[in-house]
Amino acid sequence: MTLEFDRYCTEIVAQTDAVRSILPGADLTTPVPSCPGWVVWQLLRHLGGAQRWAAAAVSARVQEPMPEDEFAFRTFSEDLEGNPSELDPWLAEGAEKLASALRGAGPGASVWTPVPAVGIVDFYARRFTHETLIHRADATLALGAEFTADPRVATDAFDEWLELGSLPMMLEHNPRTRELLGPGRTLHFHATDTPPDLNAEWVVDLTGAVITWRRVHERAAVAVRGPLTDLLLLIYRRLTPDAAGVEILGDRDLFDFWLDRVGFG
Repeated sequence: MTLEFDRYCTEIVAQTDAVRSILPGADLTTPVPSCPGWVVWQLLRHLGGAQRWAAAAVSARVQEPMPEDEFAFRTFSEDLEGNPSELDPWLAEGAEKLASALRGAGPGASVWTPVPAVGIVDFYARRFTHETLIHRADATLALGAEFTADPRVATDAFDEWLELGSLPMMLEHNPRTRELLGPGRTLHFHATDTPPDLNAEWVVDLTGAVITWRRVHERAAVAVRGPLTDLLLLIYRRLTPDAAGVEILGDRDLFDFWLDRVGFG
């Protein structure tokens, strides 16, 4: 993790506030292209419900999977739709509940997490910072507004995506990912608009028995260069390679193959 625990707690609220800021006058029935089948109000109910689910898990220090049913963040009934004036305080409340629960527990506190090897509340702090960030992008782009992200937050989001996507358990969860592995298969991502101290370059290595990655400037079979935010939205499949402001050099087929196979959610 490249951000402090308290920064994650602060970002959960800040990113939610940024979502809330685009709601006045918004048409909540606008489809969300990056979340097929959802409209904006469903996306927002998902976000707020998931934050409440995580807050409950952290508050109770659960040691086994937390039931999701009462939080209704995957399926929606029309009575949940509401309007911007109703959703605004509801979203604010969910973010504050999660940030408060995380701070109350403190870093390192034991809790069940979807990734068994982690098992501490820090997982939820980081995961929901970036869950909120990316869903802010979903809502922002759907409503035709401009999406921007703090470079340090976006860099950590890139790291987290690579960490989760390269977990060995993901090879079991999505066996098609194994098809990526092979000799000479490496990808280099290079953010072109960040300060040098961020070291916003990554190499994904598919040449071994599992997927690995490292922060380094290194030659690879394919290089993807562009603004950090575009790179982040690209790997999250919120932008297509053609829509993102990136340059792809080298083995484009490998990049397309990789993008088709990877993902942790």
